[in-house]
Amino acid sequence: MSFKIAVIGAGSLVFARTLFTDIMSVPEFHDIEVAFTDINPDNLDKVTRLCQRDLDSNNIPITIQATTDRREAFRGARYIINCVRIGGLPAFEMDVDIPLKYGVDQCVGDTLCTGGIMYGQRVIAEMLNFCKDIREVAEPGAIMLNYSNPNAMATWACNKYGGVKTIGLCHGEIHGESQIAEVLGIPREDLDITCAGINHQTWYVSVKHKGVELKDKLLAGFEAHERFSEEEKVRIDILKRFGYYSTESNGHLSEYVAWYRKRPDEIKDWINTDSWINGETGGYLRVTREERNWFETEYPKIASEPPKKYDGSQRGKEHCSYIMESLETGRKYRGHFNIMNEGCITNLPYECVVEVPCYVDGNGISVPKLGDLPLGCAAVCSQSIWVQRLAVEAAVAGDVKLLKQAALMDPLTGAVCNPPEIWQMIDEMLIAEAEWLPQYTQAIAEAKERFAKGDLIPTKDGYQGAVRIREKTVEEISAERESRTITAE
Repeated sequence: MSFKIAVIGAGSLVFARTLFTDIMSVPEFHDIEVAFTDINPDNLDKVTRLCQRDLDSNNIPITIQATTDRREAFRGARYIINCVRIGGLPAFEMDVDIPLKYGVDQCVGDTLCTGGIMYGQRVIAEMLNFCKDIREVAEPGAIMLNYSNPNAMATWACNKYGGVKTIGLCHGEIHGESQIAEVLGIPREDLDITCAGINHQTWYVSVKHKGVELKDKLLAGFEAHERFSEEEKVRIDILKRFGYYSTESNGHLSEYVAWYRKRPDEIKDWINTDSWINGETGGYLRVTREERNWFETEYPKIASEPPKKYDGSQRGKEHCSYIMESLETGRKYRGHFNIMNEGCITNLPYECVVEVPCYVDGNGISVPKLGDLPLGCAAVCSQSIWVQRLAVEAAVAGDVKLLKQAALMDPLTGAVCNPPEIWQMIDEMLIAEAEWLPQYTQAIAEAKERFAKGDLIPTKDGYQGAVRIREKTVEEISAERESRTITAE
């Protein structure tokens, strides 16, 4: 079996190697062509060397093509796996820190809220360039498997405007399934779970064991669970009020709705600081910076660790490798993917991206018709979808009016800021992120003129948010990793 895959954003430290281990765990894939591409040649080289060593250790005769020229990486590829973060850490810091000045306190800021909207402007502009290259040089009918956030916005833009079949992939529902299994005391493999909704706001609409529906047992189970009752306060409250558990983590979910992060003195009541994912201010930014610093300083130590095993024992649960395996070998796979709705969920807009159960085999990817979401769940999703739609159209057209309307309609941003504050905040973010926003050249020039005149709305410069946690040192991160390795052994 021979075909080509290309990984863009292959210098993404840990994640690219994780995905590659999954792919190489499929025996039939041991003679495929592989290309890695990234704009950071140093990270690209480091990750390529690690993965090539893993290949050689497993006696797999593949030589990775590593290049900063993405067109060369895409040339002849059947699958393009996208893991890019446009703007990297500098832009990510702006996505978190500038909204904080206006009182918008995000845990992550990469999917919705002000940070996610601006991230969408950057990533959509560049991913449409990816699509152009894919159409021109990749294998006809090539598929892009997209891990980049904001996943729904990026997947929407690539399918509608990019001319490339794009499947959005996320692992939120996988983590939640494990929680549900633990709460019910039933092995995950014995549960039949169906999720439906939109990325990061998907709902476990059915949880069955031997044909018996158990979703009504979840609230009592989560409230009684010693750890989850402390870590998942927002998710439990949503479950209590809407009747369905959400796939997304406590911290992510808290910033997608209007109710849990709008009053600084109340944020701490809804989050937990044992892990960033439970809701701390700028939590994912902190961890990303820590991982970057650790990788850069500890690379020699990482390179001296035992190579990955490609015998299946280290294969993870990310959907990517299983989709390719099913399409190429015909083995059946069921997973939850992000695809264009087109009537799959009947009470969400026909044109939007939904996250739903899909079935894959040698005939392709099949999407069932699920019907209506529970009305309350559909209402929550619909509000986010309109923000996504405004943001997608703004990014494609460079329409600053639509961009500001997207921020105005965002649940948390609108709960915290008034319209003049939102207009000024978006101007400030456009100016700060100008190098990654080529479609907004005129709008950025006009924003600079407004800022030059002064008479600006006062902001809380230097504000660190309600629950900001100190960034750990490289030594602390190394000690934690060593502790986890010893525990696992």
